[in-house]
Amino acid sequence: MPNAHDVVHAAPVVAGSIIMHEGWVLKKRRKKMQGFARRYFTLYESGVLSYAFGPGEPVRDQISLGQAAISNEPSRKEIHIDSSNATFHIRCLNTSEFEGWMSALRKYISADERVRTRRSLQRASSRRDSLFRANSIIMDLSSTIHDLEEAISALPPDDSKRKSAGSKNKEKHGKEVFGLFRKPGHSVPDKDDVLVLDSSPHARLCASLSTLKEQYAALAKAVSSISCDGQSTSLSSSLVLPPRVDEREEKHHTESPTSASASLFRSRSKRSSIVTNASDSLWFDAAEFDDGPEEFLLESTGADDHGPDSRINDREDSNSMDTDIEGEETSKRGPVELPTDPSRVIRRVQLPSLPPADEGSLFAVLKKNVGKDLSSVALPVTFNEPLSLLQRAAEELEYFDLLTRAAKNTDSVERMCYVAAFAVSGYAHTRFRSGRKGFNPMLGETFEDPRMKFIAEKVSHNPFIMAYHAEGEGWELWASSAGRTKFWGKSLEIIPIGAIHVKIGDDHYQWKKPSSFMRNLMMGTKYLEHVGQMTIENVTDNTRCDLEFKETGYWGAANAVSGTVCSASGKSLANLEGKWDENIVRVLDESRFQLLWKIAPFPKNCKDYYGFTSFAITLNEITPDLQRKLPPTDSRHRPDVRALEEGDLDTAEAEKQRVEEAQRERRRNGNDQQPRWFHQEGDEWVYNGGYWEQREHGWKDIRPLW
Repeated sequence: MPNAHDVVHAAPVVAGSIIMHEGWVLKKRRKKMQGFARRYFTLYESGVLSYAFGPGEPVRDQISLGQAAISNEPSRKEIHIDSSNATFHIRCLNTSEFEGWMSALRKYISADERVRTRRSLQRASSRRDSLFRANSIIMDLSSTIHDLEEAISALPPDDSKRKSAGSKNKEKHGKEVFGLFRKPGHSVPDKDDVLVLDSSPHARLCASLSTLKEQYAALAKAVSSISCDGQSTSLSSSLVLPPRVDEREEKHHTESPTSASASLFRSRSKRSSIVTNASDSLWFDAAEFDDGPEEFLLESTGADDHGPDSRINDREDSNSMDTDIEGEETSKRGPVELPTDPSRVIRRVQLPSLPPADEGSLFAVLKKNVGKDLSSVALPVTFNEPLSLLQRAAEELEYFDLLTRAAKNTDSVERMCYVAAFAVSGYAHTRFRSGRKGFNPMLGETFEDPRMKFIAEKVSHNPFIMAYHAEGEGWELWASSAGRTKFWGKSLEIIPIGAIHVKIGDDHYQWKKPSSFMRNLMMGTKYLEHVGQMTIENVTDNTRCDLEFKETGYWGAANAVSGTVCSASGKSLANLEGKWDENIVRVLDESRFQLLWKIAPFPKNCKDYYGFTSFAITLNEITPDLQRKLPPTDSRHRPDVRALEEGDLDTAEAEKQRVEEAQRERRRNGNDQQPRWFHQEGDEWVYNGGYWEQREHGWKDIRPLW
């Protein structure tokens, strides 16, 4: 039955609006594996699409088509509506109803699309002309600087005649020469200063300076016209950004100030030319097409493979909790405290290099693969972060001390609460991670972390499967990890496959992860959201904890999680509340709660370094305790990951292609690496044992993968 909370959500928004289309359809429930539910949908003239249990009943939820992406699968009569903050998956009961709904939805698409296309063409034409003009000016400017460099090199060495002109005039003139790259409005050598030097090279210098001033002013005007269009372009950025610190340090020893500046400007001219020619794939071009709804056609997958999700269920899914994403300040964190690390290793607190300035247009890649599994789509190295997916699996165990607490607690309810807090804490590291993905491991690639005796290995290439195992004080964890991805128009859904198992004494816990969504792919601030149901079951005594990861919307808390610990008979034993990126508490009564877990502070500059936590920063580091201990298959030895971490993009791209081609060659020759540390039992991959024992004796029989 709907409660009062449902009525408050959306009913007042659509009251009094003219109804454009309405009817019964099947809506996919938010909770995983619970199929479709029959719901009454209503489309209003304002572009609001809402649904309820039936005609005239309170509105359960709604989305606006004004900023939505609409995908459809005619063969399955399905429509997917993604409005960035919510996604509706609906299935029509017959073909005529499907066509009726699509006809109604297309009225909003076509009306906005005409305006969007006209505006887009006007802006694109204006910006393209400005870009070409700016690029031409840059090339002329580069040539002028080259002439200026030759003129300066032709100057005679200092002699008595030049000294008689006065050291003050000489210093003033020198400062003006090397201040050429200031903004328009800064002075250049005046007429009197130039006349002090009256030789032929000096005249050339004077003419070059005058020309340079005019060209720079024209360039500034052209770039200004682009910026005034409301877009921040890569061209304008390339003109004002200083060289990287490592570039300045390297050129300080090898070039004069003027030649270094000229070389830098020539380099930027080349980059600007590339920007001009490749403008169709830049991020701002994708953003232009977000003035209204869009329609995508999904390719049919053939057989109807809905499985359990195709069941019709009249039970309603959980209420949506809506609010805006809240920005939060981060605090500085020192070296990671590792209570189980006997050597007390001092670990780094910052990565060696900043990430690439722009990971490119993700939308440009994804828009060609709407509704498809993206695991096989090749992406440039700039879309990656300097960690492999094996290392990212280890990130989920950052708060493994919660399992140690659970093992030390004899109360079954308390133990389940700590296990639930651990399951939620595995998402905390994703708070600022939305722009890049981890490197895909090679078959047979491994990763270890002795802090929790963690060992992971890629055990299958197609389908992609990783297996990992970890141990601690009184607990053991193992899991098989795989997944699928789908692009819905404005968001990317990551669908985990595989279960996580934890053994504590006689208790055996297991659970599966809900789906994750990367929102605002086309424009706005991208963010990651985890939505759905997670049920942690103790298969020993049949107690369970039902956790709900709530969808963020217009009302309610962002990233909220709530849960209930139930006995085998279904009796409620404990209530949990919190957020997956902040904390989890056990509610004791109205005024008391027990803090189970709280997130560790992020580094102060984490957003500048891939959004990594302090724990993630340490994962690719080879500390003294790991020297000569790691096998040649460990992810820390991957040359492409290491090159990206150090900011060498060219090497990273080349090594990534080389490593992947080496794997293809092994596959063609039938020499694929076989799983060494895990074996398959049914649908699960189980640890063989022996890794840590062999680690003490060396890895002579293991060949490298790159």
